Amino acid sequence: MYAIVEIAGQQFKVEKDQKLFVHHLPQAEGEAVEFDKVLLVDNGSSVTVGSPLVNNAKVSAKVLQQLVKGDKVLIFKKKRRKGYKKKNGHRQQFSEIQIENIAI
Repeated sequence: MYAIVEIAGQQFKVEKDQKLFVHHLPQAEGEAVEFDKVLLVDNGSSVTVGSPLVNNAKVSAKVLQQLVKGDKVLIFKKKRRKGYKKKNGHRQQFSEIQIENIAI
């Protein structure tokens, strides 16, 4: 059984007991969180597609870690023949969650 869920503006394909990194969530470590923006549910025998969301479907998860930093992304700007160069870096903060249940 799997579901496609929108979490913090991104869509993820999730299954039970799966661990994944999502953009920073406001919940503390160990707290439960529910996502009700479920776009699709597949329970093996049938596929339910929402228009745009599946009614009464929820995905519950548990926050394992907070403020996990992703890889550094470098931003480099340059204008030729002007002597302008600018280098900047960014590391996105993530939350690690574990999917506990997919309810239809």
